[in-house]
Amino acid sequence: MKFDRLRNDMVEKQIEARGITDPNVLAAMRKVPRHLFVSEALMDQAYSDFPLPIGEQQTISQPYIVAEMTQALQLTKDDRVLEIGTGSGYQAAILAQIAFRVYTIERIHSLYVKARKLFDQLGYHNIVTRYSDGTSGWRDESPFDAIIVTAGAPEIPAVLVNQLAVGGRMVIPVGNQYSQDLVRLVRDERGIHQVNLGGCRFVKLIGEHGWREP
Repeated sequence: MKFDRLRNDMVEKQIEARGITDPNVLAAMRKVPRHLFVSEALMDQAYSDFPLPIGEQQTISQPYIVAEMTQALQLTKDDRVLEIGTGSGYQAAILAQIAFRVYTIERIHSLYVKARKLFDQLGYHNIVTRYSDGTSGWRDESPFDAIIVTAGAPEIPAVLVNQLAVGGRMVIPVGNQYSQDLVRLVRDERGIHQVNLGGCRFVKLIGEHGWREP
């Protein structure tokens, strides 16, 4: 019951108060048990207004950023979504509440295994996982109605843009390794259109079409 109260407070004070209005996003944020996507030691902080470490130098994003990125995708119940960077699995779980199917790729094996196990435990059967370099996308399952990248890229990977369906949307942080801009792209018959949604800060997108391994 404590976590239910904290989750509702999070949505009201951090999400709605900052202008997130999509009813599907708000419902998903109220439903998914965020505290199960962090370590037991951090559960009491799971609904706080900041990111948290999940191991392997990765983080679970601030709740508002998750909501903002999800709303920017403008998802429908029939959409197929590609997520680059499974991480804790929380963002994928939010997407799975709204979209038809979520394909999510993680390059760090321990995080991949942990997230897959949690998806199965929570009954998220519309999430398909893959252990791979996410910067190359998932060509065999493309095109996608939406693509979300949960790490900061030095530039927008063309290979991912090419896996967007006509009418598809992508949300990706782009910038240097210290700060990025959250960019929203839409692909239509005339080409690619993009809008800057504002500043953000993510861990680096590592891979062939992102930052190189140190």
